[in-house]
Amino acid sequence: MTTTDSTGPFIIAGGSGFLGTSLATHLTRAGHEVVVLTRSERPSSGPWTTVWWDARTPGDWCNVLDGARGLVNFVGRSVDCIKSPDQQDEILRSRVEATRALGLGVRAARTPPPVWVQMSTAHIYGDPPQIVCSEESPCGYGFAPFVGRAWEEEFHHSVLPAQRSVILRTSFVIGRNRGSGEGAMSRLRMIVRLGLGGRVGSGTQGMSWIHEIDLNRLIELALSSARMQGIYVASAPNPVPQAQFMAELRRAMKMPIGLPASAWMVRLGATWLLRTDPELALYGRYVVSRRLQDERFEFCFPRIREALADLLN
Repeated sequence: MTTTDSTGPFIIAGGSGFLGTSLATHLTRAGHEVVVLTRSERPSSGPWTTVWWDARTPGDWCNVLDGARGLVNFVGRSVDCIKSPDQQDEILRSRVEATRALGLGVRAARTPPPVWVQMSTAHIYGDPPQIVCSEESPCGYGFAPFVGRAWEEEFHHSVLPAQRSVILRTSFVIGRNRGSGEGAMSRLRMIVRLGLGGRVGSGTQGMSWIHEIDLNRLIELALSSARMQGIYVASAPNPVPQAQFMAELRRAMKMPIGLPASAWMVRLGATWLLRTDPELALYGRYVVSRRLQDERFEFCFPRIREALADLLN
């Protein structure tokens, strides 16, 4: 089965957040019909159809999968939070249960989508210092790798044998704010404006990133190209240390000052002021896709300076 077998819409599950709204905008501008599955009571608006679902159980929303051209699953509770036991449970359940519900939906369809593109996370590799990870690298240890493995395992159980399946282990996506929520880039810009956008901890932790335009192009290719199958790292080919990332962000924002923050300061500030997990700033990873290199995927924004300049200037 290939996407040329169907002329129906592309279905985006979790389409009201930053990533989903960005992709829906990209696909509709390219002339494609799009249906967004959303849990939001105030979903983003655009030239697409919006269908409500609970992301946990089958329902009338399953009808949109019948005859669809392709399916993209973005659903997952944000990890930008203090990871209490309740939050950890919801982070895991939101991903696994939504994927399972989509699997039940495609099984109920007379003509299921021929391709399913599944979001995953580069956090699955853990936080190995100074090691560049690719598709062949082992998974790491800890909560984030555990969630990533569970997410991908549920996808393998849910996808139909006849469907072409693509998993994108996605790094930090930088882009303009759309959809619900402020997004991580908004928080980083706020920190820079306050003069606090300097080195965090050692500053050597990896910042792997991808411009939203390149992620949208990659997903569109995954939906349309019969060559793409299996696991890919969705990240620009030039990850940088955290200190360099923030220096480039300050440059793009024309902010000359960026005070450094030691680890203990980050642990206090992130927890009590920003109400988020300090490990998001203190740890990182360097990831590069060997498969996209082999398949000669060309990034519009392979380097962080040009990517930030496009977004902020």
